[in-house]
Amino acid sequence: METRPAPAEPAVFETLANNGYSLRFRAFSALDLYWGHSPLPFVWAETSADISDLARLFENLRFPGTGIADAAADQGGKRWYFYCLDDGQDSGFFRDRENRPAYRLLSFFRDAGTGRFWDPLGLYPLLRELRDGKAPDGYEQTRAAETGCWWKNIGPSSGRYRAAAEGALILARYTRSGDGGQPGEFRIIREISRIAGNLAEDFPPSAESQRLLLAGLMLSPRPDLGLELLKETGFVEQFWPELAALDNVDHSKEYHPEGNVWKHTLETFRYRKKYDLVLSLGLLLHDVGKPLSESSGQRRFDGHAELGARLAGKFLERLGFSDGTTRAVCYLVKNHMLPAALPRLPLSKTAEVLESGLFPALLELYRCDESSSFKGLDGYYESSAAYQNYLRNRRNPYRSADGKKQARASPSPKKR
Repeated sequence: METRPAPAEPAVFETLANNGYSLRFRAFSALDLYWGHSPLPFVWAETSADISDLARLFENLRFPGTGIADAAADQGGKRWYFYCLDDGQDSGFFRDRENRPAYRLLSFFRDAGTGRFWDPLGLYPLLRELRDGKAPDGYEQTRAAETGCWWKNIGPSSGRYRAAAEGALILARYTRSGDGGQPGEFRIIREISRIAGNLAEDFPPSAESQRLLLAGLMLSPRPDLGLELLKETGFVEQFWPELAALDNVDHSKEYHPEGNVWKHTLETFRYRKKYDLVLSLGLLLHDVGKPLSESSGQRRFDGHAELGARLAGKFLERLGFSDGTTRAVCYLVKNHMLPAALPRLPLSKTAEVLESGLFPALLELYRCDESSSFKGLDGYYESSAAYQNYLRNRRNPYRSADGKKQARASPSPKKR
């Protein structure tokens, strides 16, 4: 297998290595290193240390429960999920059903000390084909094609929820850039949905599992694919009904060619310039109030921003997102209609929102929202110009924040 420099995780690795224990990145953490993706804020790792060893080495060790990991600890600005290997065990992939990944693709791991990737199930041709679009040299194309259907390699003991969740994250993170909209992606979604529908129900995912899944999707290149799979498998309807309701609300075809609110929401992700968690959650939830709002005449979805902010807050709190993240997302949802009116509103109605450090993210949400409609970006550029004028006037001691000239103070009389 290929070898690359080990990532800079010295504190955790050195703590374990200095006490005689191994550390390996597993599953999505290993695949992210292989793909060269920016790492997620949580790390999946295997270690030869047992739980008592980890408790001795890491303060505030906690136990996230069945189906997540044996133990977890916050280190180096990330949350580490540790899987404790049994004596003589090569990989946690082969252990108990509750913590075993659904897909053989996730058997891949990487040694934190040497930087070497390990492929216990011989899936290297598949990995190379998924990452690079072609099989590695020395492998026949037909041989690579035989392993190419990663979604069919689901363990027979896998549960429905795990298969849906892990399949969604694989689609969201490892679909090659530029593959968007290809029929093959939606064929894969239908195929996984069919296979998952024949699997037995496993334990319902905990709030922490759901939070990790949603955050992983939001920080991935193609969250729309993962979310679509979760909807098709019934996961969204069962666990995230606030989002499922979006599929039942139609949009005006005059402005929204994509159709209903669910499709519009997924479309907005395609215009992100960076995979920021707060912005992405804001895009996901910006119209979540529309199913609860009322329409009258030309006023469709009246008050949906305020309704959506309250609903978004409850949704994020239920999944255990931090207070800071929840407040920031609610700010975006509540105010996502304001940028469109910014050039015409008096400063008295906009000053508080403009002063927020989150306003640039609000403008970016507005750009993604407008880009997914027929409206074009003229409104976005006007609002950006109005915001720049506000910032310029605020720094000018001779003008008020709304651009009006300020009277200069009279000079003090000279003393005789």
